[in-house]
Amino acid sequence: MLKKKYKVVITDYFKDSIIEKKILGDEAHVICLDQIEENKFTDEIDDADILLVWHAEISDKTIKRLKKCKAIIRYGVGIDNINIKSARLKNIDCANTPDYGTSEVADTTCSMMLSLIRKINLYNFNCKKYKHEWQGNVLKENIENPVKRLNEHKLGIIGLGRIGSLVSLRMREFGLKIGYYDPYVKKDKGRFSFLKKFKSIKELVNFASIISINCVLNNQTKSLINSTLIKQMNYNTIIVNTARGKIIKNLDCLMVGLKSLRIGGLGLDVLPEEPPNFNDKLIKAWINEKNSYHSKIIINPHSGYYSSRSVVEMREKASKNALRVLNGKTILNKVN
Repeated sequence: MLKKKYKVVITDYFKDSIIEKKILGDEAHVICLDQIEENKFTDEIDDADILLVWHAEISDKTIKRLKKCKAIIRYGVGIDNINIKSARLKNIDCANTPDYGTSEVADTTCSMMLSLIRKINLYNFNCKKYKHEWQGNVLKENIENPVKRLNEHKLGIIGLGRIGSLVSLRMREFGLKIGYYDPYVKKDKGRFSFLKKFKSIKELVNFASIISINCVLNNQTKSLINSTLIKQMNYNTIIVNTARGKIIKNLDCLMVGLKSLRIGGLGLDVLPEEPPNFNDKLIKAWINEKNSYHSKIIINPHSGYYSSRSVVEMREKASKNALRVLNGKTILNKVN
């Protein structure tokens, strides 16, 4: 049992704390700031024992304000919005919430792949464009990049963690040949023995007709997908990114890839900048229905994780981790 009152502050996004209060109980006073802009945080955070954070930035400036904070816990996987080095210097534990929404992200990844492979987006648009030709537009639009059977494709997965593993199992059922690049994973002889392991990212892109990005963002993976790598890809490669936007260097290199036909389709649940700059060439191509690129691009608003259940699950797990800390137990999923 908690011996005294503690203060838990939810910085952003959530306007209520029903789920958190249910888990933390009456001994913890839970406050929702509902403020994503760091410079507008009220003085409520100054004496917080726990910060629960989603999208708000927690920089050195905010961490210096924390007088007695024990932990900063992020709703979600990525921790690039938290200055974990500054937190470490103040002996504040930082943790993420990695094990929620895994199925949802894997499902989004596979859905984007299937839509791009089968050209669902293109045909949906063409049904409206070619009103009187109807089925005749199918062959007309497939001269440069014909539709292949699923089992003719080769899927290359970057990052064989929770999500990458699920993607491989789902897509295996469609008969694809599947390989992966993940320097932290040893060759699996059991459940994933059907996967081909590649020693380098270059070997993977030379193999693949579809690339699924499912790795974490760190110093090694930032800008991993760049102009140089795209030039080494097979023609008409499909790229799906449901991980982190900055794993791709910028949208310009993707646009060049589309123009050179190295890239045949893009499924992006995340972007290097969110929301994007709507003057960016790729974003304009996505919006403009008069060009030949818009139907090759699928963009979602970083929603791959979402289902009504996954959000509840995320909040419950983050709150349970906060309760562990307040009860003097070791924090889970520590990242600093």
